[in-house]
Amino acid sequence: MSYRAVLFDLFDTLVLFHRDRLPEISVNGRTIHTTAGRLHAAFRDYAPAVELPAFVDALFWSWQEAERIRAEAHREVTAPQRFDMLFGRLGFPPGRLPAEARERLLATHMRELSRVVECPSHHAALLREMGQRYRLGVVSNFDYSPTCRTILEREEIAHHFETIVISDEIGWRKPKPIIFETALQHLGLRPAEALFVGDRPDIDVLGARAVGMPTAWINRDAAALPTDMQPPDFEIRDLEELRAILGIP
Repeated sequence: MSYRAVLFDLFDTLVLFHRDRLPEISVNGRTIHTTAGRLHAAFRDYAPAVELPAFVDALFWSWQEAERIRAEAHREVTAPQRFDMLFGRLGFPPGRLPAEARERLLATHMRELSRVVECPSHHAALLREMGQRYRLGVVSNFDYSPTCRTILEREEIAHHFETIVISDEIGWRKPKPIIFETALQHLGLRPAEALFVGDRPDIDVLGARAVGMPTAWINRDAAALPTDMQPPDFEIRDLEELRAILGIP
């Protein structure tokens, strides 16, 4: 098949998210890598009586509740919405905290996340060459699109992509068809004309295949494919293997 475009998932596909590089905190008898310590330090300016263990419990509850909603309906819960859930859990209903509190925690959280994200140099080189032959795009699940765009700009790869579609802007997450269809509409292409590359078989492979797109699963850890899934068109360990698939020397 001669493809006209290649669309990529973002995190752990185009860029690597090193969770183990997040700041460490010790709470409730265990040490974890999380943004929670930085968030709590910022939050104490608005609610000094809230101690770290209570804050961490409420924060993790908000993350789990957001994941439950996403898993059940594939609706996106945006980062601002999730912080409102956090505040409510801590006993601060809407209007009790100044508007700047949410904005400060949001900025703190996204700053810490973006610090542990990197684009490997060979990914950037590959994108440069691919961009000379194919139209490129990004289709990502993430709850705050400004962070995605900031990372792409910082890593100096944003200019390679003709379309960047993030779930918080669409309201739906992969594997919902609409997020893939939106990217295809932006490019004016039929599904069969665009190869989708992602690291999650249950989200990227399944979702792209459902709209008729060919798929490449980047399976760095040689994980087993879920038994109830048909294999992707291609399975790779590194993006560099796209060269052979796409005929790039």
